[in-house]
Amino acid sequence: MPRATAASSPRELAHPSRDEIRLEAVLHALSDPMRMQVVRELAAADGEVSCSYVELPVSKSTTTHHFRVLREAGVIRQTYRGTAKLNGLRRDDLEALFPGLLDTVLAAAEQQCVRYGH
Repeated sequence: MPRATAASSPRELAHPSRDEIRLEAVLHALSDPMRMQVVRELAAADGEVSCSYVELPVSKSTTTHHFRVLREAGVIRQTYRGTAKLNGLRRDDLEALFPGLLDTVLAAAEQQCVRYGH
């Protein structure tokens, strides 16, 4: 797992810098179906969305865990705006490090959903 850059305040979350993002951490984060669902919904959203925008069939604490794994892997960026925690894909960082990976994974996930009716 990449070492996340320390947060400077309690309302600022730690994220790995671009050069700290590692392929194995990204692939691990994307390997879970719930986290893949989060990534698919963030990719389809127009801009940043709150955590509650993505409805997962798991408890709130488990949802929080999935978002944390994605953030610590460098797949998403989470920022506080007022009391809301907003989430967005780190598409530019992932594309710079692993060209085509995110689009390929998203396309494969879509094909799987079509094939198996998810």
